[in-house]
Amino acid sequence: MKNKQLIADAREIISPLKSFTGARIALGHRGSSMPLNANLEFQLAHAQARDAVNIPLDFAQLAQQLHSEEIVRLQSAVEHHAEYLQRPDKGRLLSLSSLSTLRDASNGNPDIALIIADGLSSKAICSHAPAVVNQLLPAIHAKAFTVAPLCLVKYGRVAIGDPIGECLNAKMSIVLIGERPGLSSPDSMGIYFTYQPKSGKTDAERNCISNIHQKGLDYSSALDKLMFLINEAQKLKLSGVQLKDQTESAVKSQQQCHQNFLLD
Repeated sequence: MKNKQLIADAREIISPLKSFTGARIALGHRGSSMPLNANLEFQLAHAQARDAVNIPLDFAQLAQQLHSEEIVRLQSAVEHHAEYLQRPDKGRLLSLSSLSTLRDASNGNPDIALIIADGLSSKAICSHAPAVVNQLLPAIHAKAFTVAPLCLVKYGRVAIGDPIGECLNAKMSIVLIGERPGLSSPDSMGIYFTYQPKSGKTDAERNCISNIHQKGLDYSSALDKLMFLINEAQKLKLSGVQLKDQTESAVKSQQQCHQNFLLD
């Protein structure tokens, strides 16, 4: 009886926290098992995560939704989906035919190479990439940055931006990619930014803006962070761990400036 009361008290304390997180907490129990609804919700989330990984991205439909005059279709060194899951190293390299295609598309020394890769969630790219890119391109052009042809990469990993940026002689690369789905976010997209991309760059040399989805980071905040990184990288000539995202501290300082001193 005492144990049951302790469990009930703990659930009463934890339950209000459910409104602050999508994590599975305070699910309750039926005997030694989870309640039926919690079990069914878990199975649904697991199925959605599997679908996000396994359903192929419709690149033709994606291209139609993008407001870009020049689009180049590429593929990594991976030949099929099973190999993509088993050989992440191949997902970081371009196929020989794609290298040839990219060399033909190369023109001058653009400031930015913009890349969209399917990654581990086709749903994330379908849901978020068109809106983000169509807002990003005007912001980039407004800053007078030149942009290489937009690259769409099948079976791409994060580091695929390095050989692409290097081949295009771009100063910076931006990779939009579907992130590994979790059981609460099967459609999360990430943005990876690298200054002076080239083969052999490490993860420490690029910046990540993660968790972009309906219940995560919104498009406006993600773009603010990205434009900050672009502008700062231009000044400092670097990216990665040495380039800190200070957008949140800037917002806090602005809020403090507008506070009523009478309320302090």
